[in-house]
Amino acid sequence: MNIFKKNTILIVEDEVSLRNALCDKFKREGFNVFEAKDGEVGLVVARKEKPDIILLDIVMPKMDGMSMLKKLRADGPWSKSVPVMLLTNLGADDKEMAKDIVEDELTSYLVKSNWAINDVVKKVKERLQNKA
Repeated sequence: MNIFKKNTILIVEDEVSLRNALCDKFKREGFNVFEAKDGEVGLVVARKEKPDIILLDIVMPKMDGMSMLKKLRADGPWSKSVPVMLLTNLGADDKEMAKDIVEDELTSYLVKSNWAINDVVKKVKERLQNKA
């Protein structure tokens, strides 16, 4: 029996190349990785697998990230407490996004043009350490 629990992450991103790059990087960092191509699939996977953290794109087909986040947060105790990091191409000053994002200790966002994959891994690890 392995006494070291692997952290699990769900990556919800419609851009295939970015999703693959993030998945590969987190697997190399020792994470169990689940992935989804849109918010509909992401919500199903999140409810089933209950990952330790979710990376969530905002602009996606079928169900966008903000809709997925609202539905997820309404589910119950686990879904209210799981950390979510929103990935977006929108700037922090975008008024539409700003009014929808509830700034709390569980939800934060990263603007895609402002970071590299190593930065995302670092932020995810920091968030998981703070959660523990």
